[in-house]
Order: sequence, then structure tokens, then C-alpha cells
Amino acid sequence: MPRTKGGVVLRRRHNKILKITKGQRMSRRLLWRRANEAMLKSLFYATRDRRNRKRDMRRLWIARINAGARLNGITYSRFVHAMKVADIRLDRKILAELAVSDPQAFARVVEVAKSAL
Repeated sequence: MPRTKGGVVLRRRHNKILKITKGQRMSRRLLWRRANEAMLKSLFYATRDRRNRKRDMRRLWIARINAGARLNGITYSRFVHAMKVADIRLDRKILAELAVSDPQAFARVVEVAKSAL
């Protein structure tokens, strides 16, 4: 059987990759082999950084909660422990939002948590 060329299928596959790398610089958007390497690397970075974003956001929330807690005379670790003792089930995202946007409500949560200790 003779060898067949890729034809239309190969062209479609190449165009799909070139469409993904449209915003790249230099030959990474023009040449298929370079574009394929760039696409694989960019998809790897995207996957990795979706995980890293979760990590970074949690660090930001903890920093904000710690700052708000220290303004109310308690450290972050003691505050989290006091919340567990008081059975207050607010996650870090909500607590950070309270600490930034509504300091009075956050202060009330801190007072309730402190009184449970």
C-alpha cells in the first residue's frame, strides 16, 4: 500500500495549533513546530497556575484575617482556634472579605470567638 499524505486532516490539525498560539511572538505563531512547542508549554503553565492561584488566594486571605485579628487584639492562630471552640463555621474567604469590607462585623466575630475561650 502506498503512503498517504496528511492532506486536509494535517492542515486542519496544524491550523488548530496555530490558532491557539495566535498571540505569541515571532516564529512561535508562524511555524507549526515552534507553535506546537509553545502551545504545549502554555497549556502546562495554565494547568500549573490554576493550582497556584488557589494557593496564592489562601495566603492572601490568611494575611488579611491576621491583620484584622491583630487590630482586635488576637493573633491569627489563636483566632482560628477560638473559632473552632466557638463552633463558628466561616471559611477564610468570607472572613477575609469581612475583615476588609466590614471591620465592625469582623470585630463582633472576634469578640464571640474570644468569649468562647
